Amino acid sequence: MNYSNYISINSNIRFGKPTINGTRITVYDVLGWLASGMSIEQIISDFPELNEEKIKACLAFAADREHKFKIAS
Repeated sequence: MNYSNYISINSNIRFGKPTINGTRITVYDVLGWLASGMSIEQIISDFPELNEEKIKACLAFAADREHKFKIAS
């Protein structure tokens, strides 16, 4: 998935955290909701500006970041 179609980083929005385009919802927000046990359907119900594709983009973004993470020696 090309998450860059859904997620951007702008220093003027939410202190430069990765956000879903057209919203102030961060990738961290979405991951936190999923981690707390909310389903995709519950998140969309609470935040109708989101959809399943945008939520999956957050997961893809996080997976990509994790893949690139390196511990400094």
